[in-house]
Amino acid sequence: MENKINIGVIGYGYWGPNLVRNFMESPRAKVSMVSDFKTELLLKAKTRYPAIEVTTDCQDLFTNPNIDAIAIATPVSTHFDLALAALKAGKHVLVEKPMTVTTDQALRLIEEAEKRNLVLMVDHTFVYTGAVQKMRDLVVTKELGDIYYYDSVRVNLGLFQHDVNVLWDLAVHDLSIMNYVLQEQPYAVSATGISHVPGEPENLAYLTLFFNNNLIAHINVNWLAPVKVRRTLIGGSKKMILFDDLEPSEKVKIYDKGITLNGNQNSNTDKVYQMLIGYRTGDMWSPKLEMNEALRTEVMHFVECIEQGKRPITDGQAGLHIVKILEAATHSMQQQGQLVKLNLAEVAA
Repeated sequence: MENKINIGVIGYGYWGPNLVRNFMESPRAKVSMVSDFKTELLLKAKTRYPAIEVTTDCQDLFTNPNIDAIAIATPVSTHFDLALAALKAGKHVLVEKPMTVTTDQALRLIEEAEKRNLVLMVDHTFVYTGAVQKMRDLVVTKELGDIYYYDSVRVNLGLFQHDVNVLWDLAVHDLSIMNYVLQEQPYAVSATGISHVPGEPENLAYLTLFFNNNLIAHINVNWLAPVKVRRTLIGGSKKMILFDDLEPSEKVKIYDKGITLNGNQNSNTDKVYQMLIGYRTGDMWSPKLEMNEALRTEVMHFVECIEQGKRPITDGQAGLHIVKILEAATHSMQQQGQLVKLNLAEVAA
């Protein structure tokens, strides 16, 4: 029987159980140990998976010679120390988003993984959805034409975080989607936001990203909305996309709509050009999407990268790119929207 990749999981709170379940259902991997400092959570893991070892000390995972890789599902403030310890112990790493709290920490993890020839992957789950894969295909094949804008709204009531602001909690999803779909790097960001709970991080924010080639992106995130909205618009010169993640079936809709600019030269008015805007309205259709669970696709990709020595789609560089933007956006927000330039050389994959 083919040997399976042995996985250790740190953190069995919100996301950890989903990781354990998907690794256990993978034909090429198994979870051999779970760590959490809350014994009641470990009891849940042990009850559901009796064969799994549990421990309150994550060091047990680092020192276990049978564990090949470690998945980290803990608060972002702990990511760096845990991931670095895992890499130094010779373990491949899958770390929950966002990768780290600073660019320097992200660079350090990338350096350590490359030095030891280990897989470092960031859990940007949306990248592995059928909807986002389809949107990337439409952009890459130029079916949308030149991309004009990326506009996203991700709002709901709660869940208020105490250690990170709403950008680090919610906008990280949109940034990972945008980074993968557009394959473009912003040169500057501007962000505004506010906290309505004294002493707590910002719970509402607006982030604008500036790109070359007349492309702009805008992300609205909010923990204090009366409804849950997960909607993205991508506008192109030929076609436009509406991505609604809350739609049960037709998550992606493609609209053959747009404008045409016609320069009409009028010789009777000193040859002045008057730009006339024409509107084009065609069909709308919804493509068939892969409906597999995104996290299942992701963990299988992680295992495959370990087995074949491949670079993950959402590798350390992808994680670094997002952290760099979030870091700059937080600085801009503290300065009430001041434009912050990004060093593209540092985030280029």
